[in-house]
Amino acid sequence: MVRILGVDPGLRRTGWGVIESRGNALSFIDAGTIHAPLEGELAPRLAVLHKALSEILSSFRPDEAAVEQTFVNRDAVATLKLGQARGVVLLAPALMGIAVAEYAPNAVKKTVVGNGHAEKIQIRRMVQVLLPRARFDSDDSADALAVAITHAHSRGMRAFRMHAAG
Repeated sequence: MVRILGVDPGLRRTGWGVIESRGNALSFIDAGTIHAPLEGELAPRLAVLHKALSEILSSFRPDEAAVEQTFVNRDAVATLKLGQARGVVLLAPALMGIAVAEYAPNAVKKTVVGNGHAEKIQIRRMVQVLLPRARFDSDDSADALAVAITHAHSRGMRAFRMHAAG
């Protein structure tokens, strides 16, 4: 059994979701959204994100973490700020000795929905199918669960390939 934290990073809203993977079986543990202040200096906003994520890591004690990669935005300033929030999201588990994997948004959509260009509603529906007990409060937390599911499937494929080659 492995406990996985999935994270969909954002400066305003960061979705998170925790699942357990036992072979092919997935179980929902919890999910939510971190809401950073919309106003104010960047550093205190990032500190709120780090503190909340550190509390989630301490509470749920995941074995591994998976983070959605950032896509490049047309607005360079917004992209830079999102990258800084993503840095905090990568740093928090790393400081606790937790391995962090990264997945492109299209790879997450393809793994969970079967289509790399799926819409948010399709992701929400498939997360609910794959994790029937899942409760999420936003598209961000549904996306975070999709990232965790992607990591669980990726881990399974790596183990299968190693076993087959072994």
